Amino acid sequence: MPRKSDSYLQNYQKLKKIAETMREPSEPDIDQLVAMVSEAAKAYKNCQVRIEAVEKALGLAEEGNNAM
Repeated sequence: MPRKSDSYLQNYQKLKKIAETMREPSEPDIDQLVAMVSEAAKAYKNCQVRIEAVEKALGLAEEGNNAM
């Protein structure tokens, strides 16, 4: 589960920064590649968990409105 300080936006920004770094036309820093991919995977997972939580909350809200 993501820490409270790791918001969706913070994790999304991490993913965006890593993607931009990997797209740079200069030679890739192979020594940093594994660390970047690992960090990106963690950020992605945190975003995914948050999106699923919001979808679940919205689904429950919709179900509550349909019961009326």
